[in-house]
Amino acid sequence: EEEFKWLLQEEVHAVLKQLQDILKEAYHRFALPTSSSGGAVKQENFVLSTSGTDQVKGVLTLQGDALCQADVNLKMPRNNQLLHFAFREDKQWKLQQIQDARNHVNQAIYLLMNRDVNYEFKTGSEVLKLMDAVMLQLSRARNRLTTPATLTLPEIASSGLTKMFTPALPPDILVNFYINLNKLCLTVYQLHVLQPSTTKNFKPAGGSILHNPGAMFEFGNQRYEVSHVHKVECVVPWLNDALVFFTVSLQLCQQLKDKISVFSSYWNYRPY
Repeated sequence: EEEFKWLLQEEVHAVLKQLQDILKEAYHRFALPTSSSGGAVKQENFVLSTSGTDQVKGVLTLQGDALCQADVNLKMPRNNQLLHFAFREDKQWKLQQIQDARNHVNQAIYLLMNRDVNYEFKTGSEVLKLMDAVMLQLSRARNRLTTPATLTLPEIASSGLTKMFTPALPPDILVNFYINLNKLCLTVYQLHVLQPSTTKNFKPAGGSILHNPGAMFEFGNQRYEVSHVHKVECVVPWLNDALVFFTVSLQLCQQLKDKISVFSSYWNYRPY
């Protein structure tokens, strides 16, 4: 009983403090403030590349959760024509995945700070409940980075991203940016128009993270088929840090839950 009391009063708070420290570190990674610029979020440049082909090359500028610049070169396979397009100067593209992950981390920190050092946990189940709530937020934060949204091709075609570029994207090019784990990814789809007289069975593709050549869709009274897909990516080191912090925090939560559960089962089954 004394040991369980000590666990509730001392060790639980020590773990909560540890979790707070780790998650604050994770949160700071998302914000990326720099002391030299008076707390403004610094801009980072990333070169997009792929091991396979050099059809697509690009440089992206990331500022916190926003792509503030994108410069992309695309070599067209048909005629080896080189296309170059970049973000308009007045445009930024918010990466919702980063924003959401940061919000979930913030929510987890809030839950932990609500139980300050003077708070007395009365029961093991109270601690378990808190750990479950924190773990839920951390799992959601991690999932936002590890699982990009599935989109249909018409959704990609109608997204605001297509209006971001100068010169404007040609109608047979679609682009999509997303986060996958610790990587910032760009997918470029080249399309060809399906003629009304075509003998192909038209079967529109559903939602997917990445569409393959041969995928068909209808947009603006026109039917298209994906002819080529190019995916290039770059590693964002601080996203890697954040994912490591999530894993360590989830392990700490689980370890505390396991300890509490051992004591609780002892109380439930001890002989009288």
